[in-house]
Amino acid sequence: MPGPPVFRVRPRDLRRGAVLTLAFLVAVATAAATGHQVPEEPPAASAARTGGSASGGPHVTGTADREAVARAAAEAVAEGKSGKKAAQEVVSRSGDRWGTVYDRGEYAAFSDDLDGRWTGVGLWARRGPEGRVEIDRVQPGGPADRRGLRPGDRLLSVDGQAVTGLGVGDVVALLRGEAGTPVVLNLSRGGADLTETVRRERLRAEPVTVRRLPGGITVIKVASFTRGSGELVRAAVRAAPYGAGFLLDLRGNPGGLVTEAVTAASAFLDGGLVATYDVRGAQRALYAEPGGDTAGPLVALVDGGTMSAAELLTGALQDRGRAVTVGSRTFGKGSVQMPTELPDGSVAELTVGTYRTPAGRSLDGSGITPDLAAGEGAEERAATVLSGLGVGP
Repeated sequence: MPGPPVFRVRPRDLRRGAVLTLAFLVAVATAAATGHQVPEEPPAASAARTGGSASGGPHVTGTADREAVARAAAEAVAEGKSGKKAAQEVVSRSGDRWGTVYDRGEYAAFSDDLDGRWTGVGLWARRGPEGRVEIDRVQPGGPADRRGLRPGDRLLSVDGQAVTGLGVGDVVALLRGEAGTPVVLNLSRGGADLTETVRRERLRAEPVTVRRLPGGITVIKVASFTRGSGELVRAAVRAAPYGAGFLLDLRGNPGGLVTEAVTAASAFLDGGLVATYDVRGAQRALYAEPGGDTAGPLVALVDGGTMSAAELLTGALQDRGRAVTVGSRTFGKGSVQMPTELPDGSVAELTVGTYRTPAGRSLDGSGITPDLAAGEGAEERAATVLSGLGVGP
């Protein structure tokens, strides 16, 4: 069985022009502070990953020419200019919505996020209309939360640098720094301006949480697919009583490592196809490991913030008849990005292909329509579905 690809299917500036509702794991940290699923694996790592931002609505992405990007960077370096800046200009003109360029330090820092750890202020952001940057969520108990920052606050500047109109990656870079150092945030709330000084900290997010509902339902919430999350899902399934019902909550999950999503799929499937993908025309496939729980009734909860690797998992469970999906249409990010190291040491992540569900559906720009629509009270609706499948008293 072929091994995992050495690239990632990942989100990018999630919004690069759209509203990043993604709330990127970024923040999960400083990255969090920006709102862009910053999980990023270094070029040498052998793992595929996805991610995205629920920015202003899904659409199919363009692609950037790898040779053109590298050539622009090399020419700029030869002239004593910024290779990263030149490469980013080529990527921006290409229409590659998820493509972006990082300098060496930014890329190394982003790799930390794949472990669910980062240095930042503990907030997620989205990019709103006219290039505005707004706080989408704050990490409970984190630095931003303790200073009273709230969802909906508009971020105006970071350490004196205006952020309106900046790309998400640029905002994330401003929010990052050493643990213990202060960062001054200028914000607007309800028409009033305010300034808060927040100290960066080493933060950690729990990607998977488990709780029990009456009637034998195990709720498994997967916030993101960082390293180890897939095995945590499998452990939660193994710990549940035989035949128990499962509610897999993927709402707001911006994606992450594809390999972790495949491992999570292995918790509910007895082997078989999870997804196919192409990289510059070459076709590949991802398979679940045998031995998963195929007896316990399963409902997957999704919404517009369910993206990338989370959509890949949802599509596999839906196509193979393993789960009933409940909620609202998912984001629709099904493209694959691959890192390329540039002459000055910066790294360009460029879109190289797309992935498809076992039934051959492309999710890029369309997302997944759940079997049962539900907004408010979606969890209650899901529990009702499980009761209809024989779970409960």
